Parts: sequence; structure tokens; C-alpha cells
Amino acid sequence: QYIISNEWRIVMEQLKKTIDEILDTHKLIEVVLSNVRQKDQKNYTKVSIKPVEIKGVLRYQFSYYYEKKVQHENLDTPSTASKLYQLLEEHFKQGVIYTQDADYQILISKNNKVTISQKQPSKTKVDFKHNRTKKYILEEGIAVPFLVHLGVMNQEGKVLAKRYDKFKQINRFLEMIQDIVPDLPKDRRVHIVDFGCGKSYITFALYHYLHEIKKMNVEITGLDLKEDVIYHCNELADQFGYDQLRFLIGDIAQYQEQHSVDMVVTLHACNTATDAALYKAIQWNAKVILSVPCCQHELLEQVQSKDLTPMLRHGIIKERFAALATDAVRAQILEIMGYKTQILEFIDMEHTPKNLMIRAVKGACAHTEKLVREYVAFKETLQITPYLEKALYEELEPLFLKYHAHKTDEA
Repeated sequence: QYIISNEWRIVMEQLKKTIDEILDTHKLIEVVLSNVRQKDQKNYTKVSIKPVEIKGVLRYQFSYYYEKKVQHENLDTPSTASKLYQLLEEHFKQGVIYTQDADYQILISKNNKVTISQKQPSKTKVDFKHNRTKKYILEEGIAVPFLVHLGVMNQEGKVLAKRYDKFKQINRFLEMIQDIVPDLPKDRRVHIVDFGCGKSYITFALYHYLHEIKKMNVEITGLDLKEDVIYHCNELADQFGYDQLRFLIGDIAQYQEQHSVDMVVTLHACNTATDAALYKAIQWNAKVILSVPCCQHELLEQVQSKDLTPMLRHGIIKERFAALATDAVRAQILEIMGYKTQILEFIDMEHTPKNLMIRAVKGACAHTEKLVREYVAFKETLQITPYLEKALYEELEPLFLKYHAHKTDEA
């Protein structure tokens, strides 16, 4: 098939659509651009583009060929599309796009007449996927209704390139859920609350996994302050037939509807909203807590230590230290309250800087006194009194009094 036209803009727009479709369907094998419009010894004379995987994420590697060197640049899918289009429009008169379905040869004359020829594919697909070929809990190629509606998949179950990071994030979360399923009740309905659910990608995934895949008897409630978002999520739950999934408008600290909850999820609740959710979980004696904190500002205004002055005098370092200290404090208090606690990497740093998850599972602790001693020493060193400690004052005060009494006796 040949397209020959003097209508530069029309053909280039068609080319742009073709490029977008190739990238969205992950069918690109290689691009080779050559025959520069204006020769310049300082500039590159050829560019090749290949898909690569970096830390489990799809990227496209641009190789710029100069006279005596080659430079590389890795771009995400949207940036690749715009960069490739720019190179064809401004720098090169010739290009070949090799895909799984066809080869596209592009020729641009001095008069800007564009010729695009489509031929049978000549290159074999390269297996660069590595981690992407592993078996995900929500498998690519099997359409999941809520992922289709939310624009992560198409109707055939193909994950859209622009949403692959979201697809991986959801599956990473479900892998963590998979680990704690044995800790949830098996002889009754499991009650779960998702605080600050937002658009509810994770909430829908959680329900789909536990109810549709694991066939568990679950009831999940999503809570958020945004009325329009909650209304839309309830519509989707009805549309998908998720009878035991509902969404409510409300503030975490004021939520009183449930008397007992088996699992609490809170992802990216800002600042002390995370602590409010953790406090609720502890009060409910929840078996499992999954929390990805966000915007940990509370201790930034409190933390001070003469011994740490070289670090704390730098604003950005102090901010990061305070955030880490906040999560360390939360984990330690959860341990004191009888939870086996881990801090895990939730998602790669390049996706979001808020990449730590606190995962806590209820279980008897034999070292409470040691944990209290460590906690008190830490808080006194930094001169802090965290929100979660104040919220749990009645539970923690006897332990602190016992600790100080022992300390006095030793003195």
C-alpha cells in the first residue's frame, strides 16, 4: 500500500496516528532514521530506537550516532511518540519503522512530498520484556471490566502502553495482598475499609481479586472526601455487579460506621490522615493494615537534635529525614501495639517518590518492653511527640510509666 501526497500536514498527521497506535500496542521492534536534511559534523547523522526494559518498566532507547560517538537516551511512551515525530518532521528525510505486523518506509523529498510504503514485516520480535513476561495476578490478555473502563486495558485485555505503570502498580499491590490472605478470617465475611480511596483503582482491584478470583466472602468500603468521585465509583460498582463494594463520602478521623474491621487500607493519605487511619485500625483490632503514607509534614516542625545539626540544617535533607522518621515511628508504635510490621517498597522510585508501604499483621509480641525502650529513646533524641502516640495515649501511657519506673530503679 502506498500513500503519496503533496499535502504535507495531512500525511504527517496520519503518520503521527500510526506511530501512536504502534507504541500503544507494544508492537514496535525498531526504528531507523537516516539521511539528515542538513549535514553538520557536530550533529548526529542517524538515530535508532528500540524498546528496552529498565527496572521492569518499558522504555524506548534512542541511539544518536555521531561521527565518533553514540549517545543514548531512554524515554517513556508519550515522550517517544513526540520525539520520533519531531525527528521525522525536522531532521531526517528517511526512516523505517519495523513492527510485528509490518514495515513502514518513510521518504520525504526536498519539496516535502511524503511517501509512506507499507510492506510485510522483515524483523523478528525481540524478547526484551523480562519482568513483563512474568505471570501477573491480573493477566494481560484477559479483559478485566474495571480496568477496561478505567482506561488501563482495551476490550481485548491489552494493556495500553501509557497505563502500563498503573497496571504494574495494581499487580504489585495484589502481590502484597496475596501474602496476607492466610491472615484473614475464613469462617465469616471479611470486612475491609479503604481510607482515602480516590478514583479507586486499588479498591476495585482488591475486590476483584478477593471476591472474583479467591472467591472470598468480603465486604469492602471505600471512603473519600470527593463527592463526585464517590458517586462515580458507586455507579461503577453497580455496573460491574460488585454487590459488596460501596463508597462513602467522609473524613477518616470522623468515620464511625464500622464496629469491627479485619483489614484497613490507606494509600497516600496526606500527613496525619495516615495516622488517623492507623489509629482506627488499632482500635478495631484489625488483623491487617496496609498503608502507603504521603506528605509527612508533622514531625518536620518538631524534629531537632544538636547531634544531627549537620543534617538538619539543610531543608531538603531535614524534610526527607522527618518523613523517614515519621514512618519509622509509625512502624514502631504498631509493633508495640502487637503488630508484626514491615516497611516495603511499594513501587519504583521513578513512578512516585511516595514508595514505602507499611504492612502490619496482628500477632503477639514478646519484646514489648524492648520496643518501648527503643521508641522512647528515639523520640527523646529527636524531641518529637507524634500524632499516633497522642491518639493512643491511654494505651501507651501505662507502658511509658512502667519504662520510666524501671529506669528510675536502675538509677
